[in-house]
Amino acid sequence: MANETTPPNTNPTNDQDLNKAKTSRQTRLSPIWVVPIVAIAIGLWLVYDNYASRGTLVTLTMESAEGIEAGNTLIRSRNVEVGRVQGVRLSDDLSHAVLTARIQPEVEDLLREDTRFWVVKPRIGREGISGLGTVLSGAYIQLEPGTAEAPRREFPVSDIPPVAPAGQAGLRLSLTSQLGNSLRVGDPVSYQGYTVGRIEENNFEPLSRTMQHQVFIEEPYTDLVTDSTRFWTSSGIDFRLDSDGVRVNVESLEALLGGGVTFGVPEDLPMGQPVEANTRFTLYADENAAREGTFNRYLEYVLLVDETVRGLSKGAPVEFRGVRLGTVAAVPWNFTAPQPDSRARFAIPVLIRIEPQRLGIENSDIDLDEWEARFQRMFGLGLRASLKNGSLLTGALFVDLNFQRDLADQYVAERFSDRPVFPTVPGGFAQIQAQVTNLLDKLNALEVEPLLTGLDRNLQASEQMLNEVREVSASLNQLLNDPETQAVGGNLNATLDELRSTLQGLSPSSPAYQELTTAIERLDRLMRDLQPLTRTLNDNPRALLFDNLDAQDPIPRAPRD
Repeated sequence: MANETTPPNTNPTNDQDLNKAKTSRQTRLSPIWVVPIVAIAIGLWLVYDNYASRGTLVTLTMESAEGIEAGNTLIRSRNVEVGRVQGVRLSDDLSHAVLTARIQPEVEDLLREDTRFWVVKPRIGREGISGLGTVLSGAYIQLEPGTAEAPRREFPVSDIPPVAPAGQAGLRLSLTSQLGNSLRVGDPVSYQGYTVGRIEENNFEPLSRTMQHQVFIEEPYTDLVTDSTRFWTSSGIDFRLDSDGVRVNVESLEALLGGGVTFGVPEDLPMGQPVEANTRFTLYADENAAREGTFNRYLEYVLLVDETVRGLSKGAPVEFRGVRLGTVAAVPWNFTAPQPDSRARFAIPVLIRIEPQRLGIENSDIDLDEWEARFQRMFGLGLRASLKNGSLLTGALFVDLNFQRDLADQYVAERFSDRPVFPTVPGGFAQIQAQVTNLLDKLNALEVEPLLTGLDRNLQASEQMLNEVREVSASLNQLLNDPETQAVGGNLNATLDELRSTLQGLSPSSPAYQELTTAIERLDRLMRDLQPLTRTLNDNPRALLFDNLDAQDPIPRAPRD
């Protein structure tokens, strides 16, 4: 048993070699670990690639999410897909819809401060039918790239396309109106019938009770807008009946169908200087109101009219011998105010404006105090206002100013509600009524009794004369009905027949006519034969008694015893 026991290793070199071999086998990796390592690397790459390819997350807000579906609604730019809607939810206050969308990484630079989004769907408007391609594919969101420097990740989505593309050269202006017009986004802005821009935005301000419109004027038409420009709404057709007669103005077909805005510079104003962006203008109701709005320097007077003002309306002209000097501002005006003590009866107050600018005078040259003093002097010279008919077709009235020299000494200065009173005289139908009244007064002053007595005598004489005419007519009828009178016609016809037969006997072919011709010829020869004798007797009448014409005339003697 002792012989079978292994002796201890007393060689140190062999022990070190064995330890190194064991260590090398423990530190060597097995090839089986390569597969999971590669799988982990691929997984990490796929995760990174998926995260990097997801793109930028943006938030879109809109009034209604009609036609928008999460996971299906695309976001396009120039008809190229650049993103997709991922989620649709309501806002916290339930006032609008909130959309979450992913934008592809390569177009992330398009998301700028002025980037715009809107929904593309089928629409029918004045410009025609658009968005028909979405009938089958469904609505999508259009992205218009911005040009600003600052990035942005939250955007509103409009329900209608923008009027002007981002970055388009042009001029944006603000219009303020007091009227409730029917202007809509996209309505045309025209200049002399040519479309040069569009309405971009409409807002109503409750505090000021005004409508605010933002319009865009395209290049190169921005130079048409100056500080003298006036804007007014165009209804397509303007039909007006006033003291100037009948006026019809037709705009473009587009304005006729949907209205719009028109602008221009009034004739009596200079062209003016160009304006800057976002300049505010007043939007007038029509062209006439825009033209009237240029006359902002005026004098106010009150007409106290004793006659009817039917037919006189606001905006009627105030003329001096056919030249317009002003405008009627209100009919009636401050109706319940107390009348001046000098008035014997109640009058209708009418407010008028005298506008010196209508005479081509610049604002800098107008001194209203001087004009007021000038009118005061003219009142003393007989200047009076009257209402006259401007059109027989419409019956509209206007205020006519003229001098009445016979009333120059009767002017008394008056005031009504802190306004000077413009002296008036009756005019138009009031003058006709006064003339008819004067005529009736004269007729009433006539002595009618003698006139009626003479008329009665004339009527009696006329009746007597008619009786005599009646008797003469009866006698004439009796004479005509007498058989002898009726036989006169037959006798007259017989006489005419005999005369016709006699005249036929004197025709050139009748014997009597030939015998008469022969007798006339003989008489003519006889007269020619007698002509020598006649001349001899004319020359010497004694040739009828003496043969010798040369002998002297015998001297008669008494017989001798």
